[in-house]
Amino acid sequence: MSKLKMFLQTWGPALLMMAAIFAFSSRASNELPNFGSWDYFVKKSAHGLGYGLLALTYWRGLGYRRHLHWVAWLMALAYSATDEFHQSFVPGRHPSVTDVLVFDNLGALLTVSVVAWIRKNKK
Repeated sequence: MSKLKMFLQTWGPALLMMAAIFAFSSRASNELPNFGSWDYFVKKSAHGLGYGLLALTYWRGLGYRRHLHWVAWLMALAYSATDEFHQSFVPGRHPSVTDVLVFDNLGALLTVSVVAWIRKNKK
């Protein structure tokens, strides 16, 4: 198997998640849907879900080694910070430390923690 194919099989899902997050955060605020009274809840839940999935794809890239789930969480948190910086260049958007430290952080942390616990107790 070629090195490129192996790399894409291992890290492709993470690259796709990163691209999806980047695409969503590249949309100007007037292009975003409004969910009425549920808007805040839906959008902040999407942060948690997106970064939870990103952390899982990072952990997959790292071979699901138990001691590396914390590395996957930190990688997701780092990407979150860079994405918030990216949003400062998008019309009508602004960077939010709260998004990074609360919603993205908790989504990534809870996801890798729960999956690590399930994997540990499955054996």
